[in-house]
Amino acid sequence: MKFLNSILIFSTFLFLTFTSCKKEDDQPKQGEVTIEFDHVWGSAEGEFSLNKELTHPMLGEKMTFTLFKYYVSNVRLKAKDGSWYTMPESYFIVDADASGSNKVVVPNVPGGEYTDVEMMFGVDSLRNASGAQTGALDPAKGMFWSWNSGYIMVKAEGTAPTSTDGTFAFHLGGFKGENKVQTVKSYNFGTTALVVDGEREAEIHMLANPARLWHGAEKLAVKSKNHMPNALAKSMTTNFYDVVRFDHIHN
Repeated sequence: MKFLNSILIFSTFLFLTFTSCKKEDDQPKQGEVTIEFDHVWGSAEGEFSLNKELTHPMLGEKMTFTLFKYYVSNVRLKAKDGSWYTMPESYFIVDADASGSNKVVVPNVPGGEYTDVEMMFGVDSLRNASGAQTGALDPAKGMFWSWNSGYIMVKAEGTAPTSTDGTFAFHLGGFKGENKVQTVKSYNFGTTALVVDGEREAEIHMLANPARLWHGAEKLAVKSKNHMPNALAKSMTTNFYDVVRFDHIHN
């Protein structure tokens, strides 16, 4: 009898162990998702790079960017079942400089298939009003107004022969009132889902066009500087954010 009981106990143990392992094996592994921002120029979406002379297609003026950065935050991914994965503490500076980073990396994403990505361009109001912080929100990154509470959401600097002093500098921000600039955008991947399984790459490629900042803005010969939250900052950032678009995924 003891022998039979031992066999039953051992068989039950093996069954439970096998079932547990099988359930674990069936669960998709967590993985890393990368959102890469490629920068293009003008309606033809030509090459954009820093320290290269460009001609703005609408202004007709030559300009050379020496710096182009902007904030992306509050990243979320939508699964096929309609649920959302929200990355905690997701604040990034996208930098067009080759020595910087044009990538947003989202770690520990639950395994599965995803159909959409959502993100905020800019920094949410809570963090703007919380003073100096760490990580991408550290003032040492050069994206925080020391004289005024709040973050610079988009920073574009460079040279332009038509401007009064030969340079341009647009520090664009504002997190409250009618001129707040932060904007939430959602992008659908179309017919191909993004697969996260902990093994294959999972990359979302976006296109951003710095030329759009001046769609509706005055020529650099007239206005080449802006360093405060105002209607101009609102219109320039809106024109830029509105045409950032999803291009393709890599799986």
